[in-house]
Amino acid sequence: MPLLPLRKLTERPDSPLADEWIEHLRAALADPAADRSLICRRTLCEITYPEYSASWETAVEDKKLPLPTRLALSALDPRNVTLEPEYYAECDDERFQRVKPLLWLWYSFDRTVLGGQSVELGVALRRVLASHIFKRCGANFKAFQHVEFSFGYNMEVGDDVVIHRHVLLDDRGGLVLGNRVSVSDYANIYSHTHSIVDQKDVTDAMTRLGEGVRITYHATVLAGVHVGEEGMVGALAVATKDVRPYHVYVGIPAKSVRVKPNAPPELSSLTSIRERRES
Repeated sequence: MPLLPLRKLTERPDSPLADEWIEHLRAALADPAADRSLICRRTLCEITYPEYSASWETAVEDKKLPLPTRLALSALDPRNVTLEPEYYAECDDERFQRVKPLLWLWYSFDRTVLGGQSVELGVALRRVLASHIFKRCGANFKAFQHVEFSFGYNMEVGDDVVIHRHVLLDDRGGLVLGNRVSVSDYANIYSHTHSIVDQKDVTDAMTRLGEGVRITYHATVLAGVHVGEEGMVGALAVATKDVRPYHVYVGIPAKSVRVKPNAPPELSSLTSIRERRES
């Protein structure tokens, strides 16, 4: 198969503006005492309602403005919205309130004209935010549009990790992504599960994706699963149990169908010792 590396694009005319904005935001968030809700509100207001950026408080109370406009303005401040994970019983409120403004900025930016499908600017912004949201964030983290989390603060991410569009990373029970992990569009990675008897009976379980793992289009990894080094979960597959290193799993439930040609000899068998014993 031909190798098709990503193209190198020429610099955009507005690149200096974008770089200056990202550095301004990076500097604001670097202050441990910074009011993150205020940073979020000001940033979103300047993007969406710049005419009210200097008079936000007055505009929210201005009865001459349409109610939907006042509500939209109020929602620029994350203290005026609720996110689903806040309702979870195991939510550490102190930790969540610390990251909530950054999550709200992340989600809201993707729905603005400035965010939209803007790849380079979006990646740069999310890289800055991730370093303050995650428990650990490695170098060169890259996330595309409409990636969402549960808490965010239970995420441990290695170097050179790429998360594509419309991915759910549920870190409710903890989520570890090793170096060079790639998660494709519309994939779902879970770390909690519900009892089939009582939906309120929730089990949290750490989910781990080893180095070089690929989770492909529309695939699902369930709570507590460990996808081994260089393992791959194929399109639409549902990984309900651990995925062996260098193996390609497909189907529902996902099963090994082939081994990558670069696998070490000791990992090149399609069937494990346990599977051979059970057959």
